[in-house]
Amino acid sequence: MATDTKDTDASEKATTDMPLAGPGEMPFLASLMAGPFLGMMDGPMRDVIEMQDSATKAMFSAFLDTPDAKNDVNANAGEQVDWRAIAQNMNDVWRDFLKTHPSIAASGVVDPARWFTMASRWMQQWPLGGGDGQDQLFADAMALWDTVLEQCGMAQVAEGAPVALPRKDRRFRDPKWQENPAFAVLHQAYLMAADQMLEAADSAQGLTKERREQLKFFTRLFCEALSPAHFPLTNPLVIERTLETGGENLVKGLEHLIADLEAGKLTHTDNDAFTLGENIAATPGKVVYESRLFQIIQYTPVTETVIGTPLLIFPPWINRFYILDLGPKKSFVKWAVEQGLTVCLVSWRSADASMADVGWEDYIAAQIEAIDVVRERFKVPSVHTIGYCVGGTTLAATLAVLGRRGEADKVASATYFTAQVDFTEAGELKAFIDEQQLAMVDSLAGEGFLDGRYLALAFNLLRSPDLIWNYVINNYLLGEDYAAFDLLYWNGDSTNLPARFHREYLKNLYHDNLLVVPDALSAHGTPIDLRRNVTPSYIQAGVEDHIAPLNSVWKMTRHLSGPMRFLLAGSGHIAGVVNPPSSGKYQYWSVGEPDAQQPPVPDTLNAFREQAVETPGSWWPDWIRWIESFDATRVKATGKRKPGGRGDTVIEDAPGRYVRMK
Repeated sequence: MATDTKDTDASEKATTDMPLAGPGEMPFLASLMAGPFLGMMDGPMRDVIEMQDSATKAMFSAFLDTPDAKNDVNANAGEQVDWRAIAQNMNDVWRDFLKTHPSIAASGVVDPARWFTMASRWMQQWPLGGGDGQDQLFADAMALWDTVLEQCGMAQVAEGAPVALPRKDRRFRDPKWQENPAFAVLHQAYLMAADQMLEAADSAQGLTKERREQLKFFTRLFCEALSPAHFPLTNPLVIERTLETGGENLVKGLEHLIADLEAGKLTHTDNDAFTLGENIAATPGKVVYESRLFQIIQYTPVTETVIGTPLLIFPPWINRFYILDLGPKKSFVKWAVEQGLTVCLVSWRSADASMADVGWEDYIAAQIEAIDVVRERFKVPSVHTIGYCVGGTTLAATLAVLGRRGEADKVASATYFTAQVDFTEAGELKAFIDEQQLAMVDSLAGEGFLDGRYLALAFNLLRSPDLIWNYVINNYLLGEDYAAFDLLYWNGDSTNLPARFHREYLKNLYHDNLLVVPDALSAHGTPIDLRRNVTPSYIQAGVEDHIAPLNSVWKMTRHLSGPMRFLLAGSGHIAGVVNPPSSGKYQYWSVGEPDAQQPPVPDTLNAFREQAVETPGSWWPDWIRWIESFDATRVKATGKRKPGGRGDTVIEDAPGRYVRMK
């Protein structure tokens, strides 16, 4: 992108010389939208906007009404919007940002012509589907044309008959996408083209199953990015907001964009609304142990007696632990404490250069260390354990190691929250895992650790309409303020990963699926064979989980030994786990009672579905009944059961330092 004086002057001249509407006329829609952006960047950006402006005029002029000045929607000020001032303001903000971030300016990432060229070349090579797909596309196009004619009053329609568009999509559910024929045609044509592209990807020949799934995934991302809802010229809600605010939404949206570029990640919520230890991750407790990789938090009991066997929770280290300790009404930790459990939780340290040598086997060793620390602290023979996501995958391997060493009795039970051990059907995350992607991971980890923002982006891409484009529309284009949402605050609080661990985990588990191959992997000299995991297991899956898909989680039942209870929860990877009884949400499916002799797990997932009984609400009460079935003996909540009491040395208050380390 050019930044020399000549181009800068030209850009400023284009901005200041832009013709504004006279006092008695309403500026044309496309010109209004081009105005604030025209002077933002030099060179290709201006050319693209001008091209969009002329093309949009031709398309929309046949449909859009041009109200008189007296009906101007900007009712706050009965005068012409000063687009020249708005454009200059945005131009100044953008130039100031680029001056202080020359690497971004030089990269070309903000040059839309570069992206348009890439997309154009890609589309030219794209084999559109044929046969039935083309027939359906033609039929839908004719139905769309009939609907548009009806809306324009050019076709006969029975009085009171609803006007229905051929394609439905929640991104275009606002009536403004249907009421105006121009926007109806626009979004329907987009949906038809996207379906055609997705069908072509699904039917592509000469590809392995893995390559076809990868093609489908990136095709979906491409189609989602091209939605007309993501561009100010083609989104009726943005047009309306711009007219209402006199362009202030665009200025505010640009400020949001610049703040995100400086932070290196997309903002989802009002980050100032939450403070760790006060209104999030706030369940009272103490840090009672600390190592190079983790801290152990013990939570303060609220009952006079507690179950004798303590609970030790292993959250994933790709996220912060407080997904299990959000606000008081959502906190699994707080709820478990209220049930009379002594709850200990591992808070993992975010990686830095000093952890470059840390591999997966070190996390297995850390779990064994934590188990021994808790056993010794309370002078008990065993602990109950929970492993969430990668924490659960690693827990399965840890218990296999303990089984091989003859130490399986250190753990009374293992609960797995949405964890996988067999990665043959691991879902769309596998699209990021091939030799090329692994090489890219190596290049991003120059100091021995992977910046957590890269991983956060990968997870956001799995649900890009909800976790990316929704915020582009609301906060960049509409200029809305960010709402306070604890779950999204947690989602944005990313952690760094040791590069060695990350590569080993992706290569050995996701790519090569070695965890289910007996003795193919080892941890500090002990071979890992999941059949040596004989610990009683409670395996929870989410019916809509997009990170650990149901079919993949189910496979765990085929590889572990010992008694098992499989439970299928409503919703997905987060809401399916964090579903307190007080919410009254969702449901779960199970076979048999949790506190009775567990029947054998059915041979197939379909067989489980046929036998399972649906129960409305949270599955947490089912789980605590299962825990109490082992030994409900209680002890007084005194001594070290109450952390920080007389004679008990602790390190600091919960939630500790490690969760605050970036």
